[in-house]
Amino acid sequence: MKTIINIKADRDVKEKASRTAKQMGLPLSTVVNAFLRQFILEQSVTFSVALKPTKWLQKVLLEAEEDFRNNKNIEGPFYSATEFMKNLKS
Repeated sequence: MKTIINIKADRDVKEKASRTAKQMGLPLSTVVNAFLRQFILEQSVTFSVALKPTKWLQKVLLEAEEDFRNNKNIEGPFYSATEFMKNLKS
């Protein structure tokens, strides 16, 4: 027997979730039911969100990649902490 669950969700989230489910060939209710079944089986809730670096960090990472490609600002390898500390202090 089927039942109806009324939940509050941000309009944008619901629309994006519906679109994503449709692109996958699934109704949103199938996705929600799958999550509920997983919740029942695992008796836990897991939230995961892809981390997106800040614009500042993206810039730093791009600079580091370019430095690496150009063999610039590269130190090491170090084979001991002492060797690393000596280089750090120089």
